[in-house]
Amino acid sequence: MQGLDTLAEKDDRIMLVCADSLLAMRATDFVQKYPDRYVEVGIAEQNAAATSAGLAIEGLIPFFATYAGFITMRACEQIRTFIAYPNLNVKMAGVNGGIAAGEREGVTHQFFEDIGILRTIANITILVPADADQARQATIAAAGIPGPVYIRLGSGRDPVVFEKNSPFIPFKINIMQKNGNDIALFGNGVLLPRLIKASKILSDKGIGVTLVEVHTVKPLDIEGITKVLKDCGAAVTAEDHNIIGGLGSAIMETAAENYPVPIERIGLRDKFPSSGLPDELLDYYEMSVNDIVKAAQKAITRKNSTKK
Repeated sequence: MQGLDTLAEKDDRIMLVCADSLLAMRATDFVQKYPDRYVEVGIAEQNAAATSAGLAIEGLIPFFATYAGFITMRACEQIRTFIAYPNLNVKMAGVNGGIAAGEREGVTHQFFEDIGILRTIANITILVPADADQARQATIAAAGIPGPVYIRLGSGRDPVVFEKNSPFIPFKINIMQKNGNDIALFGNGVLLPRLIKASKILSDKGIGVTLVEVHTVKPLDIEGITKVLKDCGAAVTAEDHNIIGGLGSAIMETAAENYPVPIERIGLRDKFPSSGLPDELLDYYEMSVNDIVKAAQKAITRKNSTKK
């Protein structure tokens, strides 16, 4: 909530709407500073969405903040009809996105469908910052983006990926490494550290890697992604999300429409996961560093076979 504090200091239109999620959002300091800018609706996410819509109609900038799945599933109709359809200036922050973030509560608090759901709804911008400082910057950036914005957040215990104050630039891919063009690795969120490790292993094997963070899942940087696909000719996508509907689907759609290349997807393979420690969960569900390396090698083999 550091980003929200920064915004509130400069703009008295900033509001926080919670659904019995104040502690989960770690927003108690915000409420102490700005008690008149906090609306608590209790365990009633649909009402929180409708309340946020009403605040936006009056010219305020509400941040509707709670668990990712309770925003995108329980309040989906309200978001679609009362926020997205009229294109209202509502910002949504969802925590526990992915299976690694909900390791303590299990599948009821592991939200791996959220991006897929919101990608199908018009007018919504989707941001997936990689760590705490990037989340702070994404929150600030969201306030300046017209219309609905969804910020997908993890558990608050996610690994640090970037140095503090590294730029967060919405709508553009972030090329983190370019050590060759044998394979492109696209990813975001909690899997970025694993992509970095996989890139190092592949480079040590003599495989040239272009590592790309896609923190804006919607709207996609079609031009930037297509340029990378043309340069590398093969790709791997990695996300803590169902492989159906998320980043992998988005990249494959982009490739199919602009520059078809072999693509392998890393993510939850259309199943309900168990609970467990974050790293163990990701490994068990085939999102390990080794899985990424194998996927890259497979994509390169496919690419080379099409040249014959």
